[in-house]
Amino acid sequence: MAAEVTTTNPDFFKSKVLGHPSGLFVLFFTEMWERFSFYGMRVLLINFLTMAIIGNNPGWGWSAEQAGALYGTYAMLLYITPIFGGILADKYIGYRWAVVIGAFIMTLGHASMALEGESFMYIGLGLLVLGTGFFKPNMTSILSEMYKSFPEKKDGAFTIFYMGVNAGAFFGMMLCGYLAEKVGWHWGFGLAGIFMLLGTLQFWLSKPIFGNIGEVPSKEKKAAAAKLASESKSEDDRPNPFTTVDYILIAVSTIIGLLYAFNDPLSKIANINIFKMLTIGKVDGSIVAILIGLVVFLFVVISRLSRYSKVVRDRMIAVIVFAFFTIFFWMSFEQGATSLVLFARDNTQRILNGNSALIFNIVNTLLTVIPLLIISWVLILLARQTWNKTPWANIILGITFLGVWGTAIWMLNYDWTSHAYAVKYKAVETPVMDKETGKQKMDDKNQLVYSYTPVTETYVSNPTDKIVDREVILSSKTLYEVGQEIKVHPELDNFIILSAEKENKIRSDYQTHTKDSQIATAQITEIRDNQVEITVAWFSILNSFFIIAFASVISKIWDSRYNPPAAFKYGLGLIIMAIGFGLLAFGAYGIQEGVRVSMVWLIFAYLFHTLGELCLSPVGLSYVSKLVPARMIAFMFGMWYLAIAIGNKLAAVLGGQIENITNQYSLSTFFLIFTIVPIAAGLIVMSLHPALKKLMHGVK
Repeated sequence: MAAEVTTTNPDFFKSKVLGHPSGLFVLFFTEMWERFSFYGMRVLLINFLTMAIIGNNPGWGWSAEQAGALYGTYAMLLYITPIFGGILADKYIGYRWAVVIGAFIMTLGHASMALEGESFMYIGLGLLVLGTGFFKPNMTSILSEMYKSFPEKKDGAFTIFYMGVNAGAFFGMMLCGYLAEKVGWHWGFGLAGIFMLLGTLQFWLSKPIFGNIGEVPSKEKKAAAAKLASESKSEDDRPNPFTTVDYILIAVSTIIGLLYAFNDPLSKIANINIFKMLTIGKVDGSIVAILIGLVVFLFVVISRLSRYSKVVRDRMIAVIVFAFFTIFFWMSFEQGATSLVLFARDNTQRILNGNSALIFNIVNTLLTVIPLLIISWVLILLARQTWNKTPWANIILGITFLGVWGTAIWMLNYDWTSHAYAVKYKAVETPVMDKETGKQKMDDKNQLVYSYTPVTETYVSNPTDKIVDREVILSSKTLYEVGQEIKVHPELDNFIILSAEKENKIRSDYQTHTKDSQIATAQITEIRDNQVEITVAWFSILNSFFIIAFASVISKIWDSRYNPPAAFKYGLGLIIMAIGFGLLAFGAYGIQEGVRVSMVWLIFAYLFHTLGELCLSPVGLSYVSKLVPARMIAFMFGMWYLAIAIGNKLAAVLGGQIENITNQYSLSTFFLIFTIVPIAAGLIVMSLHPALKKLMHGVK
């Protein structure tokens, strides 16, 4: 009990929820809303940027390569700005103010993205990067400070906090994605911003719960920390100050890295190449620049390592080795934000009819309602403990949950009450020829293969055209009668039924872009059982769901006698994740253009990606804290986040090549890249176990 006297708030543990201080659950919900907004926006971005510029829900019509370049720079900067945000909070503004400032800036970013216009999109992304820099590192800092006198409760606290992260990601991608795809992109971007704003308010109004925790560091506190550092007598803690040359070289490599990050989307979207003068023959100038920056950076790292004592140097080398293989993991895993979004949209069978639609609606209802009931119960427990201290924070939190429940009920009602119709339309039937043999292609049932082009209102007839009747099952919220004539529009190799308002809007867009209208006339032939079109964003929630489902199981394995060394956990993480891509490569093997693969392949891919993440992701940060002396932890965490930033950028750059690689080779070949490379990396890091064990000097 003596430990309670040392905490910054002696009464902190008197107000408990599920055995933990109520302040933990304030952080839980704050992080939940931030992750809701972050992942809600993230799951939309690539889809929005690459969606056709004319349609029911038009986007910007970018190529996957252009969209990947922009997203990659955004994702890269998200892991770099927190390095500076953590420093500012530590020295000047305190953790709590940093969280509030970051959340407010991110709210402005989401608001900007909800507005029409290209400039608002870029401003919004910039604000999100800046806000994340303040927010991301300081939530965990507050949590660490809360439990500094109660280390035995820290693991449990971080587990609960991590559940908040995944709950936010789960509902953000589900609800923002659904609203954006069914109503309009800016509704999805806007919903993310609304919950970010409300989450900020509830955190700020909960100030009385935290006491002095997260406040601006006092002069006395800074002096005590400095004294503690200066009193260290250990050879391993011997100071190794940065020299002037170090600072200059770090600045040079940083500038080159940032210029490359911005040059990538500029060169692919606006055809502006900052590094054009560095081009050597066929080697692009940006590649030359990044190689120069890499050489400079490696020189700094090697020169600094040489100045440490042997034990510290060896352990830091081990951390750098782990960081290097982390790049390969995130390079593949983060395909979930780019290429897998496009694969779900363009190549996965997302339309279900009859019993399949019924089963999906039941499963989706349970997936939505059960987690919401559990989290709402936690909200009620928190309100009971904190109502007297922070009534307005609880009111704001209650409003957010009313909003989530309302959106979720609207989503479920939309799917349960949609009507399905058999629709007949006219199409031009054309034989599909094999380029190699010059003969008409045959399918796996030895049937001749044809392509069908809808007869639109701008169609000009040709005497040789063979016009046939085609039937498709479409869903709509509107009630139609058998025999009724309707207007349809092709989108993503399917059709949508147009309301009068949508029809007028699309006609206007065709005129604006001086393109021939693709609107076609069709007829309702039969009223069918319910049909559901699964949103693209729905598949992205699987990662969060599987984390919540399997995290405790994996954690128990690591706590048992089967706990493998770090190198083997890394290798297993990479190989298990690669199996997921292998399944996608197998599922996509030999598919023809216009044919979609079963959603089962994507579900299993996300399962294996999540299991790989649970093997590898927690290990890295844990070993940074174990292997690095306390005075260098901040610097090495910065190095670690830099590795993740590079992995995210590479993921988006490679993910943006899905169209190019598919056109030149095949979709299966694209996924094989992310199967073979991580497996090779996993086998290499496992083979390095004896060397890494030696470098770690007894740390387990």
